[in-house]
Amino acid sequence: MRVPRVLTAALLALGLAVTVSAPASATGGNAGADVGRHATENYVALGDSYSSGTGAGDYSDVLCTRSDNAYPALWADAESPASFTFAACGGATIPDVLNNQVRYLDESTTLVSVSIGGNDSGFASIMLSCALFSQTVCERRLDEAADYARTELPGALDALYATIRDRAPHAEVVVVGYPHLYKEGGLCLGMGAGKRTAINDGSDVLNQVIADRAAAAGFAFADARPTFAGHEICTSDPWISGSNIHPTAKGHERGYLPAFAAAVS
Repeated sequence: MRVPRVLTAALLALGLAVTVSAPASATGGNAGADVGRHATENYVALGDSYSSGTGAGDYSDVLCTRSDNAYPALWADAESPASFTFAACGGATIPDVLNNQVRYLDESTTLVSVSIGGNDSGFASIMLSCALFSQTVCERRLDEAADYARTELPGALDALYATIRDRAPHAEVVVVGYPHLYKEGGLCLGMGAGKRTAINDGSDVLNQVIADRAAAAGFAFADARPTFAGHEICTSDPWISGSNIHPTAKGHERGYLPAFAAAVS
């Protein structure tokens, strides 16, 4: 894995436009699919590239990298909800969700998923700094992101979650977290052990803030770290792509989908 190539791909994926195209909508799931126990759900999937499926292939919308292999689409295929609106978009920040995605929520919405906060915390620039510069620079950027996560992100998440609840007052809301990206210890081409540990520690800070604010809003939190454990970048069976730093199709199927499904009542 050559670092400049890896991070170029990651930055391109994260920098995709988020306002160009309307979300995919479906009613009644796939033809011929078994009717699941959630057949009466009106499901709306919000969020960033970790929900849209950047890196998972089979894109129904290239501009937003909405993948048929992403966990929201997989869940909808399995459960055949009454309706499914796939609004998540690669590159999205909290303002993007507020400006472009929550409009698809209403009083009929019964289930919402959302992953957000990574781009607001500077994920792309952190990955670039950690790949190209020293351990000191990497840790400084992570410290800055952690400070943002602890001081500014909570208010932004509270405002977003309040808007989701206001627009979808009857919905069950599942806030989906982020997995650890790297195997810790041992060798990993392009990323030293110290940097990998620091990046995973930064993910823990971000996930804790997101989980805390979800709980304060009365929302469920789907923790992706346990389901992805042992399948990070540089493991023998990675479910996160080293070329774009996003979950693969297998990662969505075996990592994100079980975490999300377990959080849905």
